[in-house]
Amino acid sequence: MRGILNPAIVLVWASLVAAAPVPIRALTEQLTSGGRVDGALPGDVDPDSRSRLPALKRDDLDERGKKAYDEAVPGASPLRSPQGAAAIRLHGSGVTVRWASPVGRQLTELAILTTAREHDQPYEWSLHEMEALAVGLNPAVINIVRHRSRVSGADDKEAIIIQMGREIFGRHQLSSATYARGLKLFGKSNLVDLVDLMAGYSGTAARLTAFNQQMPPGWKQFLPLPFTPADDIHADSRSRLPLIRSQNQPASPNLYSRQLAPEGTGPGHIGRHGGDLRLLEGRVGPRLMALAILVTAREHDAQYEWTVNELVAQKAGLEPSIVDIVRDRKSLTGLGEKESALLGFGRELFGKHNVSAETYARALKLFGERDLVDLVSLMAQHSSDGVLAIAFDQHLPAGQKPLLPIP
Repeated sequence: MRGILNPAIVLVWASLVAAAPVPIRALTEQLTSGGRVDGALPGDVDPDSRSRLPALKRDDLDERGKKAYDEAVPGASPLRSPQGAAAIRLHGSGVTVRWASPVGRQLTELAILTTAREHDQPYEWSLHEMEALAVGLNPAVINIVRHRSRVSGADDKEAIIIQMGREIFGRHQLSSATYARGLKLFGKSNLVDLVDLMAGYSGTAARLTAFNQQMPPGWKQFLPLPFTPADDIHADSRSRLPLIRSQNQPASPNLYSRQLAPEGTGPGHIGRHGGDLRLLEGRVGPRLMALAILVTAREHDAQYEWTVNELVAQKAGLEPSIVDIVRDRKSLTGLGEKESALLGFGRELFGKHNVSAETYARALKLFGERDLVDLVSLMAQHSSDGVLAIAFDQHLPAGQKPLLPIP
């Protein structure tokens, strides 16, 4: 099972901004341009990139990096260079991390398991526990993650992966000390790869949880959960989405190849129910897309994601009163049906890691299956981006006031 990070989702929002009136374009360029440094930054934050990673110039990259750089800045976008999560990803090695990272399969599977544990995601956990055992990860280390035990029984690299996941997903911040240990043990590119892998699987966890993906009949679920999943699933897909068979997918999983999710289940099957993400704006409108992004940022305490997107959201027509409800976690009383359903869905998905049958049914009725799948994908992508901004302490451009109150 792989994380699904669809670049089309990123391009949807970029094209939204690019097509917006001049005030939005000017505002976005102002928010994302580098330059001056006002005020003190933490000691491990670069003054040019305003993150823990140095700023990159296109001319300094190899051909692979230049291609990634150009893809991160679409031609229609007003952005002059990659910013935020897109800029952070450019520091990665460029390999397919789960399968080809120099750190090895045991540690990449540990990173995925840590992510699944912190999201209480049973499907993601159970399939990857089997995969982790198959590639030789110590069962004692798996149990440390499963039971949230002390990391003293793991070696240095295992312990730092577990600790990073607990801080990023549990506290929504990564301490300077933990970051420094991770950087020393893995080096810059491998550390970016590992965090990006965890970010991707956090998005996958959101998709799986939103649609209540459960294990196929006869498959054991290995993760202890703080809740009982609802039983509003189809018998064949074992999720809230009806079965759509792929003509190209084998009928049975193979732990030793790149096919792990049983046919008709998992993130790939969920993706088959979505539409063309480039058309999402026309189907649900930029205002509701903005609301989906903001509730995601709020539930992750993601300052960079929130501030950049709050200003764009207001220009896209999202009322300040609704922004205040999201920011201050106020009651949903008085909101329109779609706004209330979307905000409640996001709060449960990211805050409780469990979307109730009632909340799901309400959202499905209001948005329909295709648009709900695509809205969840939009939220999942922004949750992944928020993880990278948190881990590498991405600060706002100089002079920009933070708009999200974070303890």
